[in-house]
Amino acid sequence: QVQLVESGGGLVQAGHSLRLSCVVSGGTFSDYGMGWFRQAPGKEREFVATIDLTGAEAYYADSVEGRFTISRDDAKNTAYLQMTSLQPEDTAMYYCAACHGCHTISIMSLYDYWGQGTQVTVGS
Repeated sequence: QVQLVESGGGLVQAGHSLRLSCVVSGGTFSDYGMGWFRQAPGKEREFVATIDLTGAEAYYADSVEGRFTISRDDAKNTAYLQMTSLQPEDTAMYYCAACHGCHTISIMSLYDYWGQGTQVTVGS
C-alpha cells in the first residue's frame, strides 16, 4: 500500500518562503511521477506543479511559475515543493500525489495515490 505524507506547511507573511515535503512509502519511489495540487476554501482543487519519474522534467501552473520549484530526492523517497514570494492567494491545503510511470502530468484523475494535505496560510 503506497502512502504519501506531506509536511512543511504553516503560517507565513507575504513575501516569505516555505518548503513542503512529501515522503512516499510502500512503493518504489522512482517508478512514480509526482505532483503537487492545492485547494483553497470554496474552490476546486487545482494543479500546482509536477515532476517526472526521472526528475529531468518539471511543469508548473502559470500562477506559480518562477516562484515555486518542484524537486525529488529518490534516495529519501521524498518530493519537495519550494515556494518563494508567497502571496495571500497561495493560501490553501496543499496535496502531493503519485502517478505510476508518469512523466509531467497535470490531470488530477491520472494520479494513483494522494496524501492527506498540509495547510499553507499566507498573511498579508
